[in-house]
Amino acid sequence: MSEQTTQPQSTEAELIAVRREKLEKLRELGIDPFGSKYEVSTTPGELKENFENDKPVKIAGRLLAIRDMGKSVFATIGDVHGRIQIYLNQKGISESEWAAWKLMDMGDWIGIEGETFTTGKGEPSVKVVKLTVLSKALRPMPDKWHGVSDRETKYRKRHLDLMSNQASADLFVKRSLMIAEIRAFLSQRGFLEVETPMLHDVAGGAAARPFNTHHNALDMPLTLRIAPELHLKRLLCGGFTKIFELNRNFRNEGISRRHNPEFTMLEAYWAFSDFEQMADLVEEMTCHLAEKFCGSLQIEHKNEEGETTRTIDLSRPWKRASYHDLIKEAAGDDWFNLTPDERRAKCADLGVEISANMEDYEVTQQVFEKLIEEHTFNPCFVTHVAKELIPLAKLNPENPEVIDVYELIINGQEISPGYSELNDPILQRQRFEEQAGGEAQKVDHDFVETMESGMPPAGGIGIGIDRLIMMLTGAPTIRDVVLFPQLKRKD
Repeated sequence: MSEQTTQPQSTEAELIAVRREKLEKLRELGIDPFGSKYEVSTTPGELKENFENDKPVKIAGRLLAIRDMGKSVFATIGDVHGRIQIYLNQKGISESEWAAWKLMDMGDWIGIEGETFTTGKGEPSVKVVKLTVLSKALRPMPDKWHGVSDRETKYRKRHLDLMSNQASADLFVKRSLMIAEIRAFLSQRGFLEVETPMLHDVAGGAAARPFNTHHNALDMPLTLRIAPELHLKRLLCGGFTKIFELNRNFRNEGISRRHNPEFTMLEAYWAFSDFEQMADLVEEMTCHLAEKFCGSLQIEHKNEEGETTRTIDLSRPWKRASYHDLIKEAAGDDWFNLTPDERRAKCADLGVEISANMEDYEVTQQVFEKLIEEHTFNPCFVTHVAKELIPLAKLNPENPEVIDVYELIINGQEISPGYSELNDPILQRQRFEEQAGGEAQKVDHDFVETMESGMPPAGGIGIGIDRLIMMLTGAPTIRDVVLFPQLKRKD
């Protein structure tokens, strides 16, 4: 008896008890309910995609649906890549296999051998001639019709979301394929993938609060990295000219729909290039991903009801505009002619909240974030920002108050920064000391010493992979594109 015939009022505990009884009955039949190695000829998804009639196959998958008609049954098996219908009847398999089938429930994993055919209704199917039990699920699957509808449950118990929500499974398969494609894209252009340390003795490469830890054997404090930048630039100094790293960063800061304390970042460095060449690379790569995995440069974003809320247009060429000009458009042509106090006063008129301890450049940055960034949905490379914002980029030779960088804004958030990298060790030490506010232990002296051996001019980029995938898939929150987002522990 499958769970379809169990009374609707059965509690989860009662359903689990029934499954455990079936588990023991399988053992009484001499069947291992948790199986072992099982050779397959294809997967359910591949079989359905490349379907041919009258073909012998051997596949495995989770039972996702059962229509039991007594002596015959239609069922669906699958995994995150896809699913296919199977057909069994009592005469088509052995007596022991039929007895085992009667102890199967949705959620169980089975292996089948059989032959493909198409039903009268045109459904690709497999007629089963041999059944193997691979794993008995002791807990019931989520509700057949509603799946996992509670968002917190989706994030805390991702396995339930994946087994019951094909759209979610499709998204995470797409994420993996996109990341593989990013690696291939860069490799085809001569970039070498490298790995640098996750544990740092000086947190650097970004302005962020690190996670602190301690190495017992060396008796020294360490931090989880906030960025790989300084180690990657050491490799430029060592003679690598085109490198990238695609891995995790950790920042001990807030959690929101756009922030997770553990996130995936791509950083790439190209010797002898500059920020504009890196912008071209990011534009080309993002459009390539959109066309390959989304089928279009028009990316629809929908709400939970499936209604389109916005369409992002990735058509090239992407807009490029200076930070200075965008601020003047949003805050007035006189913004940079005002005194710091006048700028603070004007923020009240603009509806931009600022705090008393903000530096003047931070006030301007707050205007940028609230009035420009949050309202920019189609791609825009914002160039030449204030030098105080990024201590690792080259000063613009025509205006030393700004730096040669871009910040790529799409869908109201920064997706990627890119720099013409600072390679002057004297100026780099000065910038670090200014940023550290006189705290010498916060300056990475070893990195500056490495630069003194000679770092070539280079362009560099960072891309927040989670945010990029949010944009390309239309996901409303970073938790929808991270398999296991950080959540507060339940009591």
